[in-house]
Amino acid sequence: MFVSEKLGRFTAEFHTATPSAEVIHHAKRALVDWYGALLAGYPMAPTPMVENALALELDQGKARLPLGRRAATRAAALINGTASHTAEVDDIYREAIYHPGAPTFSAAMAVGQALDVSGLEFLKAAIAGYETSTRIGQVMGRAHYQHWHNTGTVGTFGATTAAAYLLKLNAEQTANALSLSATFAAGLQQAFKMDSLAKPLHSGRAAEAGVTAAMLAQQGVISSLDVFEGEVGLGRAMSDGPDWSLAFDDLGARFNINSMTFKNHACCGHTFAPIDGALELQTRHGITAEDIERIVVATYAPAIAVAGNPQPVTAPEARFSIPFVVSTALLHGSVRLAAFDAERLQSPAIRALMQRIELQVEPSLDAQFPGQRAAQVTIRTKDGKEFSMLQPTRKGDPDMPLSDTELNDKFSELALPVLGANKSNTLSTALWNMDTESDLSALGKK
Repeated sequence: MFVSEKLGRFTAEFHTATPSAEVIHHAKRALVDWYGALLAGYPMAPTPMVENALALELDQGKARLPLGRRAATRAAALINGTASHTAEVDDIYREAIYHPGAPTFSAAMAVGQALDVSGLEFLKAAIAGYETSTRIGQVMGRAHYQHWHNTGTVGTFGATTAAAYLLKLNAEQTANALSLSATFAAGLQQAFKMDSLAKPLHSGRAAEAGVTAAMLAQQGVISSLDVFEGEVGLGRAMSDGPDWSLAFDDLGARFNINSMTFKNHACCGHTFAPIDGALELQTRHGITAEDIERIVVATYAPAIAVAGNPQPVTAPEARFSIPFVVSTALLHGSVRLAAFDAERLQSPAIRALMQRIELQVEPSLDAQFPGQRAAQVTIRTKDGKEFSMLQPTRKGDPDMPLSDTELNDKFSELALPVLGANKSNTLSTALWNMDTESDLSALGKK
């Protein structure tokens, strides 16, 4: 069987599977995290621009945008997929270098609302989408990430799988949906190397492409089933010809949704170990920003390549700047959404501290990427003292997870400015009980 056929069979057979309570609980954690990201990003550019551009596809259909506006299914997937990746607070599967929630849940919600599915079926669709896409991303590996933005590419498969599951496609149809979506998968890292609003659109487009591929396969559209492993297929065109057999280790027995990273800072995940290490050193030794002569951050190469911007000007650039977010953390104690307000972006104190930060590649830490995201942080003070520590992982990673309470607090922080306290609390309750909900009416409801 081809890769597409094996994944198609897994998805089709998942209808009769009964996920464990642990898997369902982790799916609800992922849902709570995704919906907070969705609400945070909905008012932020480029989401309102996308909504305006798709005006002819709105105020119709059964899908919903976060504040209740009706939308055609594919438009909802695109808009919600964009919104939930905009604020840079969405989840990560680190081994695949990928944010699964934004494309996968956005596709599942759009199709699920259109079909009036139950909360449990919605969660199962997302679980299946996380599983296929994270495995594809892990196999594609670091070679893929050199040029491609995995949330745009790999995310297409999470969206396709979730949509195919809810449309009740059989194994053959699902295999064709995945094969179709492979030729839709895109998203270049160069698209956000300069000031840009393109990055969140990668997630939105992945959600829309996945929904489209599943709908086309439902109508009988077929594609080359060897598109993953073929001579000019995904593995060779967008990676280094990986071993696809690795995607099927423990498939159906071990679920990657149990091992998600939930962000504890509102910026690129590559900046987290430096932030956490700097804050820990500050706490341990009572260091103030004024005390600091030099900070050296030694970490893995992709962190610097993606998030090493030394002089960010705009909020999107600043979210991908280790010097900016580390300086912000040391001066303000955290890196939340307010860190990227105009006042902070122009702060003389932050800019001055940024000039004292040096970034280096540490080969031993680079060799551990992507499975481990670590940083060695050294702070030298003006009185000649030097403090150093290895931050081996990030707060929010599976080996240092956010508790359910911390995750819910994050949701509340993101939802309150958009919904207010009463609606935020009501929605939070519905999300944590999604497996018992008869439909998805609590989502995207005014």
